[in-house]
Amino acid sequence: MKTRIEHKGKNWLCDLSTAYAISIPLRTGGKMRAFNAPEIKFEPVVAGNFIGSLEAGSPVNFYNISINPHGSATHTESCLHIHEGGLPLNQCLKESHHVARLISVEPELTEDGDRIVSLSCLNEKQMMLDDVNALIIRTLPNGEEKKEQDYSGTNPCYIDESLAKWLSEKIDHILIDLPSVDREEDGGLLKAHNAFWNTGDEMHLHKTITELIYVPDELEDGIYLLDLQILDIEMDASPSRPLLFNLEEE
Repeated sequence: MKTRIEHKGKNWLCDLSTAYAISIPLRTGGKMRAFNAPEIKFEPVVAGNFIGSLEAGSPVNFYNISINPHGSATHTESCLHIHEGGLPLNQCLKESHHVARLISVEPELTEDGDRIVSLSCLNEKQMMLDDVNALIIRTLPNGEEKKEQDYSGTNPCYIDESLAKWLSEKIDHILIDLPSVDREEDGGLLKAHNAFWNTGDEMHLHKTITELIYVPDELEDGIYLLDLQILDIEMDASPSRPLLFNLEEE
């Protein structure tokens, strides 16, 4: 199935049969974790003699799910994550489809040994964002261990505040394969979050940040149609399932 898309004065042909999931699934036994969040739990409802599990002899599976979106797997968050003036995610994300640029970047080392993604990590082509409203950042190296990593206490890579501020002027949605756009421990400053959402002035309530994605190597850098799927939940964040579709400029 193919469709034509007009976006910012350009026409694109999209192949809707080429869906690439760049999310990390929520599953029992998964090792993905960040910020010492509790493990995901899928537990059958127990009521008297009823146990909501096919394995236990029930006619149906009837499970409770316990997760922390920020520390369990791929999730999307709104400004309400850091500011009481923000909106729940399902109210600020009005559209699920976006034209996005995927880039691969090699983080740089700071003087204190942190790995960061800064504006200087991007080449000229990667900085061409006039035709898109979302940016997907794949950090290098890109081993599959990212899908099973416990980032807690490891001081993982993060985004430089100046890059977040620059991106705030260019796009509406950031997607990264890191547990946070900010340093794991920064004393609550959350510089990149605040810069992207412009919390010190007129907040960008419609913008979102998606963290802990995984983009397989088979996807080349370039322009894609992004379908950013979330739960319809009144919270600052939701588990999410971003999908990418091939785009060809007409």
